Amino acid sequence: MKKLNLPLTSKEIKELRAGDSVLLSGVILTARDCAHKRIMEYLSAGKELPFELKGAYIYYAGPCPAKPGYASGSCGPTTSARMDSFAPALLDLGLGGMIGKGEMSAEVLEAVKRNKKIYFAAIGGAGALYAKAIKKSECIAFEDLLSEAVYRLEVEDFPAVVAFDSYGGSIYAKN
Repeated sequence: MKKLNLPLTSKEIKELRAGDSVLLSGVILTARDCAHKRIMEYLSAGKELPFELKGAYIYYAGPCPAKPGYASGSCGPTTSARMDSFAPALLDLGLGGMIGKGEMSAEVLEAVKRNKKIYFAAIGGAGALYAKAIKKSECIAFEDLLSEAVYRLEVEDFPAVVAFDSYGGSIYAKN
């Protein structure tokens, strides 16, 4: 398993291949459907986002409230395909990569390849495991969306698999 610190360098991204198992440490942002819609509304209106998109890694998740003494409650991935209509534009604007559950569209794979970025797959049903990797959680945008708001998470040894690599490789390809 490769240990990686986010944000990844271009060299690190080039070394990763679909199917590689990784442990991610650093900062990731959460955003689900509603937050993506709001992000696109901001961008379409020429409004500045309340966080830096360029170089960010978005985890398609909505954290549950934390129990006392914990940084986050359960925080498992949601189905990534629901963000297919947003991901190419965000990658073209400088998004560093995504983390989610399941296959994304051919258009997203092409955008990952075109921008030399990455998409990681997280394990569905492992929300409690992911909560243990979260060391700090803070709502940074769209608080009215509750669990679908944008959270800034500091993670340590967050397990994932490279789903789409920067060369167009996919763990979902039918060989």
